[in-house]
Amino acid sequence: MLAAAAPFLATDIQLFQLTNVLVYAIALLGLNLLVGYNGQLSLGHGAFYALGAYGSAALVAHLSVAHWAAVPAAALGCLAAGLLFGLAAARLPTVQLAVATLALGAALPSLASHKALEPWTGGTSGMALEHRVVPFGLPLSFDQWLYLLTLAALALLYVLAANLLGGRIGRAVIAIRDHPVAAQAAGIDAARYKAAVFGLSAMYAGVAGALSALSIQYVAPGIYGVALSFSFLVGIAVGGIGSLAGALYGALFLQVIQLLSGATARSLDTAHVGAIYGAALVLVVLFMPAGIAGLLRRRPR
Repeated sequence: MLAAAAPFLATDIQLFQLTNVLVYAIALLGLNLLVGYNGQLSLGHGAFYALGAYGSAALVAHLSVAHWAAVPAAALGCLAAGLLFGLAAARLPTVQLAVATLALGAALPSLASHKALEPWTGGTSGMALEHRVVPFGLPLSFDQWLYLLTLAALALLYVLAANLLGGRIGRAVIAIRDHPVAAQAAGIDAARYKAAVFGLSAMYAGVAGALSALSIQYVAPGIYGVALSFSFLVGIAVGGIGSLAGALYGALFLQVIQLLSGATARSLDTAHVGAIYGAALVLVVLFMPAGIAGLLRRRPR
């Protein structure tokens, strides 16, 4: 109830920051499905975030697609891309998979700035979205509507993840992570499940990227570098790997770091932000190996 009332109580800048938290939570939720529950390590998930952002921006700016319709379209595109990549990489060992995803994350921003795609992506300068239209004549500002859309997307995707993990599919996914030999002996097609989870995780990242592009009304290659993928990994580590609720805690952490770096932009450069991430990971490993979610689960006991 409080989350739904936030757009009517918060200022414009606060609403923008809250929307960012929800966007990060969606991205971390998807990455946690892949890393925390299925055991696949991705170092380049920012590529699917970028794909969703560019896809939705191109649909809105060039094809005049409604904002709300651009999000599921971008999600389907990222789902397809994730499935294809997942099928190709399903049998790769952990280290090779990490390298392959890292290469993907590094390559996509360069691809977006290529001259052949510049009419659609804006090249190195990026592309601005100028029209902020609230659909269906709703008596809301664009920021209020986008926040509620993002909140609804997070709730829907959270329920989807919880239902999948709570059933037979979830048991198979976790078995592949914990006991791959036993899972194979039980007749579980590990390659198929890994590809499906990778596709689903990419879809979550695409939804987050699409909503982020609509929120900041701008896309550019510099926004979606490899550092973005590493920040997502830090987010699930701090929030709690293998915990759906940990996605929200990790998102709050990432937003705090973003606010800190933005508030002291003259003195806090990229190296200092990296140092904060590193210090946070060290503290998590030493004192909260299960992240914030694990710490909160233990406190009542």
